[in-house]
Amino acid sequence: MSKIVLIVDDEPGILETLSGILTDEGFETLTTPSGEEALRLYEQHAPDVVFLDIWLPDRDGLETLQALKSLDANAAVIMMSGHGTASTAVKSIKMGAHDYLEKPLSYDAAVNAAKHAIGAKKAQVAAGAKSVLELGLERMEVEHDFPPPPLLRQVRVGREPQRTVRRASVVYGMGLHSGSRTGMVIQPLPLNSGVHFLTLPSGEAIPAQLSSVAQTDYATTLTRGGESIRTVEHLLSALHASGITNLLVKVHGEIPVLDGSAVEFCRHLETVGIVEQGEPRHELVIDRTYSVNDGDKSLVLEPHEGFAVSYFLSYPPPLGDQLFSFELEGFDSFVREVAPARTFGFMRDMKMINELGLGSGGRLDNFILVGEDNVLNTELRFPDEFARHKVLDIIGDLYLLGYPVRGKVTARLTGHRDNVAVQRQILGASS
Repeated sequence: MSKIVLIVDDEPGILETLSGILTDEGFETLTTPSGEEALRLYEQHAPDVVFLDIWLPDRDGLETLQALKSLDANAAVIMMSGHGTASTAVKSIKMGAHDYLEKPLSYDAAVNAAKHAIGAKKAQVAAGAKSVLELGLERMEVEHDFPPPPLLRQVRVGREPQRTVRRASVVYGMGLHSGSRTGMVIQPLPLNSGVHFLTLPSGEAIPAQLSSVAQTDYATTLTRGGESIRTVEHLLSALHASGITNLLVKVHGEIPVLDGSAVEFCRHLETVGIVEQGEPRHELVIDRTYSVNDGDKSLVLEPHEGFAVSYFLSYPPPLGDQLFSFELEGFDSFVREVAPARTFGFMRDMKMINELGLGSGGRLDNFILVGEDNVLNTELRFPDEFARHKVLDIIGDLYLLGYPVRGKVTARLTGHRDNVAVQRQILGASS
């Protein structure tokens, strides 16, 4: 009888290509883009080997690996990833994976891995290892608790509904500061959950809340339990503007930078679908004036009926003075006026940024590089793109309060550190 291979990957091209390769070698293949469906197929068909991608929309590959090994201790699983890391590979092997392959897969590597895994499984069974599947035990799954953000004194019930995404999905990209290929899975969460990150491969849950902020140099970094997630502000900006209040984001180390702005996150959310959840959301209503001042820098947050941000930026040429003011009048206005504005850096700062271990993922197409006299690598999307990006960052950082904000921000020459400092004032006033 032909040996059965189960291929689990969210990319149709991988499913088709790998299935074709293995079919040519005499294997029978089953394919699915879903980790949940993979478990059902395993129970139904007991495949001899599984090719399993790290990044899956409904449950990540490591969760699926753990469930497979709980279902069948002898399951022969070959992990795959085009956006993985050495730590992910080590973790998967420790969890019982037979092998770990980097994409793109070669013909010989795929076939040899399948044959070797089947041989190893046969030897393991012959040595007397018993299958959990044969013992009829239930599959075990790891569950996480995602508590809602704290109910601060300034929080009120709003008019807009709570929102999440229609379905789970995967986003691939590069980490701006780590320089590593990475990806993230976004999944819907139920009412009153808030926004949470889950680190891969460790499984540490980090709430998108001010209490998780660890660093604000060049980007906003969240930390908990010894695990960190960098550069969360662009994604949080898109979530804040779209009104998504309940979401799980699974990621390794750093949110993908994509093109250096928030517009691709917005497009992805629109493609996946944003759904209302039937109950009104809570909003953080600014009740008085809060301010941060440091020499020429200042940030003022004051009461306002809606949500507005104004930013003044002043650099030597070629940037000069820029002032941009934005009123959030719906997701469309954010997508049109703020989301396309990209992050930027100066050639004169590159040495220091590299010495700090940052900026390793900077490419010609994912940030604006400014030289002594001109922009070096791209055409600007707006004449005041730099000030618009600062507005984008403020919208993202303020979502660490845990709720959509109702208030007006007026900022001058400030950065992530100041965005966090004014939030700490709000929490102090609430306590």
